[in-house]
Amino acid sequence: MRHGDKVNNLGRKSSHRKAMISNMACSLIRHKRINTTVAKAKALRVFVEPLLTKSKKDSTHSRRVVFSYLQDKEVVTELFRDIAPKIAERNGGYTRILKTGYRLGDNAEMCMIELVDYNELYSNDSTKKTTRRSRRGGAKKVTDSVEEVVEATEINIVDESEATLENSIEAEEAVVVEENSDVVSEDSIETDSTDSTSEEEKKD
Repeated sequence: MRHGDKVNNLGRKSSHRKAMISNMACSLIRHKRINTTVAKAKALRVFVEPLLTKSKKDSTHSRRVVFSYLQDKEVVTELFRDIAPKIAERNGGYTRILKTGYRLGDNAEMCMIELVDYNELYSNDSTKKTTRRSRRGGAKKVTDSVEEVVEATEINIVDESEATLENSIEAEEAVVVEENSDVVSEDSIETDSTDSTSEEEKKD
């Protein structure tokens, strides 16, 4: 009977179970998130979170204790060098389990377990506002911007009106030039006709 046995054996012997969870912890530290079953993720969370707490104090003793569980020098180095400073201000709860549905073969409930501080979608750093609002400054800025917009629109309107005036003046000048050319041509025709009549009179 298993009275008081709260450990999920995961259908494995103790040596196999310890090796599997140790490897999963190394993968979680290395990749920051892994996909697994919900039962394994809950067992991994109980295993890895005390190690993350231990990594906050960077000492030779802490490194040796963590190495005795993980058995991977590179992972231990990454844990103490990169992850520990990022979780320094967090008091527990370093991991998050997100359920992703059921596996197709055996219908096992699947999830993704990840380190909380390495998820940019759920972090509050991007939503923090760095500027401070004040009623006086904000109102002045708004009015200034409105005045600038109004001035810009007035300048654009004046420029457009000047352009239309110039175009109309040019068109009128072109019409006047055409009329003058027509008048000059008519005058030249009349002078030619008068010259011819005067010559005929002289001959007579």
